[in-house]
Amino acid sequence: MLLRLAGYKHLELTDKEVFTRHLRAGPPAISELTFSNLFMWRRHYQPHWREADGCLLVAACLEGSEPFGLPPAGAGDRVGAAETLCRDLAQAGYPHQLQRVGEELALALEATGRFSIDFDRDNSDYVYLASELAELPGRRFHRKKNHFNKFVKNYRFEYRPLEAQFIRQVLDMQENWCRLRECDEDPGLASEDRAIYEALSNYQDLDYSGGVILIDGKVEAFSLGEPLSPDTAVIHLEKGNPAFEGIYAAINKLFVTNAWAGMTYINREQDLGLSGLRQAKESYLPHHLVNKYVVTPDFL
Repeated sequence: MLLRLAGYKHLELTDKEVFTRHLRAGPPAISELTFSNLFMWRRHYQPHWREADGCLLVAACLEGSEPFGLPPAGAGDRVGAAETLCRDLAQAGYPHQLQRVGEELALALEATGRFSIDFDRDNSDYVYLASELAELPGRRFHRKKNHFNKFVKNYRFEYRPLEAQFIRQVLDMQENWCRLRECDEDPGLASEDRAIYEALSNYQDLDYSGGVILIDGKVEAFSLGEPLSPDTAVIHLEKGNPAFEGIYAAINKLFVTNAWAGMTYINREQDLGLSGLRQAKESYLPHHLVNKYVVTPDFL
């Protein structure tokens, strides 16, 4: 479905300043609400936006799904903005739910008596202590530390910040990864492939920090993240060549150690209800989850 909303603008790179202003005024807890993330996934989410009630209003429409609103962001009246966004969706003839709504705002909306909320476990974000991901301390992380140590022992590698000189190599690695995983046959992987291309092609204009692992001078793993709030970084992408045992443990640890030493928390996004992904995220022992809700207005 092609999303059309009167008064809303399709997301473009030139909108970054407006988004940055609102998101800095009211830093979000949920992983979706960064300009870079929405821009990277704009072909998949079709984000459209406008300003109202002192907030940023964003509507989205996933491929093959009905449109929905994201939680309003900024320092204004977020409850009023949520009502405005729901009305805008309803007037356009769309379902008028808000999705990926953090717990604080969801409970505030429910307390008005004008909204109903439903817990959305599959989209809740996993948040870890940055110090634990960097150090893998104690017996709780014994297996992860062993994977990392085995990688260090078996391969001659170099960790480097992701700079312009490595972009082409990262794109080549992603292309090889997609060939192995047959991304063309999987709509989700195909969408992710497009998002990675957008992120890397516009890397200098977005707010990402990245890291790569080089083996024999060739990029074999990479990760991309950005600040989400003053004390939290969010990791949007992490890929490694599975031919190198322990490479995921290595890029996870090294990226946090080198890029996010000043952060207290690391948000590694949701598991989407995928059992393998849930097991992998739980294996790193999250400090807490950022619970998210589906919010439905009762007044429309």
